[in-house]
Amino acid sequence: MPSGIPFIIVNDIAERFSFYGMRSILVVFMTQYLMTSGGVLATLSVEEATTYYHLFVSTTYFLPIVGAIVADAYWGKYRTVMLLSIVYCAGHLALFLDDTKVGLFIGLMLIAIGSGGIKPSVASNVGDQFGQTNAHLLPRAFSWYYLGINIGSSTSSLMIPWLLAWQGPAVAFGVPGLFMILATVTFWAGRHRFVHIPPAGRSYLRDITGPEGQRVVRRLLIIYILVAAFWSLFDQMGSTWVLQAMNMDRVVFGYELLPAQIQAANPFLIIVLIPIFSYWVYPFLERFFAVTSPRRMSIGMFLAATPFLVTAWIEAQIQMGFAPHIGWQMLAYLLITIAEVLLVVTCMEFSYTQAPKRMKSLVMALFYLSISAGNLFTALVNQVIQNADGSSKLMGASYHLFFAAFMGFAACLFAVYMWLYREEHILQEELD
Repeated sequence: MPSGIPFIIVNDIAERFSFYGMRSILVVFMTQYLMTSGGVLATLSVEEATTYYHLFVSTTYFLPIVGAIVADAYWGKYRTVMLLSIVYCAGHLALFLDDTKVGLFIGLMLIAIGSGGIKPSVASNVGDQFGQTNAHLLPRAFSWYYLGINIGSSTSSLMIPWLLAWQGPAVAFGVPGLFMILATVTFWAGRHRFVHIPPAGRSYLRDITGPEGQRVVRRLLIIYILVAAFWSLFDQMGSTWVLQAMNMDRVVFGYELLPAQIQAANPFLIIVLIPIFSYWVYPFLERFFAVTSPRRMSIGMFLAATPFLVTAWIEAQIQMGFAPHIGWQMLAYLLITIAEVLLVVTCMEFSYTQAPKRMKSLVMALFYLSISAGNLFTALVNQVIQNADGSSKLMGASYHLFFAAFMGFAACLFAVYMWLYREEHILQEELD
């Protein structure tokens, strides 16, 4: 592996710990801990908290478009990551110091700018370390990169909700801030190990708006629009599924898990499943048919509809007065995580290889834009289904069945498009 990869992965683990740790407690914080400047509780309703949560996630994954243009045209990837990481740290500081709506707004705004701005540069920086001679290691590098994301998110998703319950918001938001400082220092330490692709300058804007740039964007944008359906379901692990877990029996081996801790199942499963699929499942399937990127992603899209059938059944049981154990929700986590391995890990590598050499960050930003669009769709649905009397147009299981049907429809369109798609494979030139 190129010598810069370990620095990127360690930075990734620490940054994802900070982001997912903070994100894992947002809904609980807004509905149980939010204060006024006078020290009086001023919590939000479940619907408001869910909407604001998905708007924050949507904003975070929209801003990579801006970060990609700044990095590729003006600052370069390294400088972009370093400067915006400082903004990122400032956002954590605001949440640590202020538990009011003002502190929440400032903190989330700065974190969205910092986290969103660095995403395409960090992800495309993985691919930039490779040339033609070691291109065969690129899929493994992206798998390790995605594994790093989940090592950070799994540990923080368990630890930070516990800190919120036992130490309060200041400590729970402060610890992720310390990890973001660690991430920034680690990336700085690897500055002499990275392959640095210089910014293209003003000609970059001509490239992305020219015929080739428009062709690439058109081809890939259709993929990302359809993949947005996956993210509209996936990120409800941090909202709808947490709220559902509040009404379930969460005692496991004599210990009662906190609702926000349940979502740690996803990254832990990722850590287990990525090596299994990379070293056993894919090689086994290759005996029978070519396991191409389009096929992996298509299977993942179809599989992504099934978890919401499980949560719909759980919701129906809750509405009838039964307490199904939290283990049933674990089935939904397993299904959506397998879909994630097939779709998302593959899509990141696929996005990099389909992009022209001067548009790597921009294409990764378009990939992240699908996450933004998916969360925006979820936020809009939650607003539209609210009735004036506080009830919902999609009560109980019907809410989950709506998203399962939506995902199934998007999967059908995706499979047809990928069957017609013709792959390319573009890497950076070898650098001495």
